[in-house]
Amino acid sequence: MAPAFDNVTRGAGTWPNPYTAAADICFWDILGKAVNQPIYKVMGGGAKTRLTAYASSQHLPTVEDYVPDVLKAKALGYKGYKIHPGQGQHATGPAIPSYIGHMEEIREVRKAVGDEFVLMHDPVQSYNRQQAMTVGRLLDELNYAWFEDPVRTIDTEGLIELCAALDLPIHVGEFIYSIADYAEYIQRGALDVVRLISDNVGGMTGSMRVGLLADAFGLECTPHNWGNVLDLAVHFHLELALANAYWFEMPFPAEWADRPYHKDTFRIDAEGYVQAPTQPGLGYPIDRDALDKMIKRIDR
Repeated sequence: MAPAFDNVTRGAGTWPNPYTAAADICFWDILGKAVNQPIYKVMGGGAKTRLTAYASSQHLPTVEDYVPDVLKAKALGYKGYKIHPGQGQHATGPAIPSYIGHMEEIREVRKAVGDEFVLMHDPVQSYNRQQAMTVGRLLDELNYAWFEDPVRTIDTEGLIELCAALDLPIHVGEFIYSIADYAEYIQRGALDVVRLISDNVGGMTGSMRVGLLADAFGLECTPHNWGNVLDLAVHFHLELALANAYWFEMPFPAEWADRPYHKDTFRIDAEGYVQAPTQPGLGYPIDRDALDKMIKRIDR
């Protein structure tokens, strides 16, 4: 199997190329405005007008930082919380292996929010196989909803072992750059849920190809929401358009994604949902006056 990090484009398209991906997104924005519809409706969506949001944590400095963070998210109305573990160290005391500290975070967060609250864990490829299996068994025991990028994406054999051994779904795909590789990961059982980053897979057009491929195999697709308002908007439209996408990943705190040159911000409503945009195109206009004030130089 070709590694996910190779430079060979497989399955057609211009992946990975962030410039053509950006151009693709611009064309979708232009099309939506031309027909006076939000992009997700142009893509065939419309059945969903909102998505349930979960709080996606920062990589916090110490083990002790996670319980206050998840309790704040729960109090604000989020329906779930994803741990992005940090170095796995206590505020005081001797150094410990990071994954051991992460397991403490996993236990303490579950204890703090109770058995019914939805929790996820994303170490961003930081474990080896043994560590991932140990952490994964704890996640199973404590009824976590999913385990994301537990080992390096190129370790397909490790992912296959984890998918076979653990009950909770394994989310993989943010570091896959070819639709042909997605097909092989699915076929070989190296993932349970397909993730993607629009920049890496040819923009919104490539993202829809990946999402529909996942749907053809009966798999969920969970686009990655991170970055500024524009990044969130792109993936929100994909989530609204895809029948097999169910969650909105909200960077937490939500203010982290705000930028002064965007007129709108992403926030959850009183019921913990993010409401779909109603304006045509991407639907989150840039504040040109604010942006002009920030520009120092224009290179042509």
